[in-house]
Amino acid sequence: MGQKGYQSPAKKLLSWVRKQSKKMKIFMGVITAIILVVTLKLVVHDHNYFFVVAEAIHSIGLLVLIYKLTTLKTCSGLSLKTQVLTAIFLTVRLYCSFIMEADIHTVLDFITLVATLWVIYMMKFKLKASYMADLDNLPLYYTIIPAAVVSFFVHPTTSHFLINRMLWAFCVYLESVSVLPQLRLMQNVQIIEPFSAHYVFALGVARFLGCAHWIIQVYDTAGAYIYLAGRGYFWIPMVFLAEMVQTFILADFCYYYVKSVVSGQLIVRLPTPV
Repeated sequence: MGQKGYQSPAKKLLSWVRKQSKKMKIFMGVITAIILVVTLKLVVHDHNYFFVVAEAIHSIGLLVLIYKLTTLKTCSGLSLKTQVLTAIFLTVRLYCSFIMEADIHTVLDFITLVATLWVIYMMKFKLKASYMADLDNLPLYYTIIPAAVVSFFVHPTTSHFLINRMLWAFCVYLESVSVLPQLRLMQNVQIIEPFSAHYVFALGVARFLGCAHWIIQVYDTAGAYIYLAGRGYFWIPMVFLAEMVQTFILADFCYYYVKSVVSGQLIVRLPTPV
């Protein structure tokens, strides 16, 4: 009898958070993010590892999708447009990476690109009947055109060819908004099955790590990193802004994901748009 009404501390905390106002929830989210960033700064000494871990987590998210597509034989709840945008920015970044650096990031990007292309192939041909084309309704040009325009004006100032610098900027900006079609589809569906939810949450964690890297770099240099010599006065601030945009775009979904997990639910339920 004593166990019947028992609630774990996590569920009690979630229940208390649920009762708070929207402003209080945002405030607590910001405080939680700050605590996590400070913890990462103290625990991880080489902050460049954040990007490696972020790319690895993205790959893990794709493996979850591959498991879903191969075992459940359905792509319901997944946005083909987000996968196409992901393939575009990964292809551009892979090309730029070969030209500009060629390191561990190049290898991880290649693996992620191959996995993304496989997901696109499955969704477009093998599992086309289960694709929610009518709900995946955010036009691609809403993301591609703004990214291309901004990259034309704001890009790194290095010794590489201008077109390569613009392409590098383009892939950074496109990545920051590539998840928008997926979020639009989920908002249209409102009930998200586990595998799709795991994938988007993995993207959220990856983006948070990337954003944490930039915040820590700016803090360690007392703001000087933003205007790093030789990079152009607007390039790094725009990269930093792009990382912030990605993080905030996914923050709301991650909240509902954690809420569902703590409550023991297998699916994520999003609120009805006002």
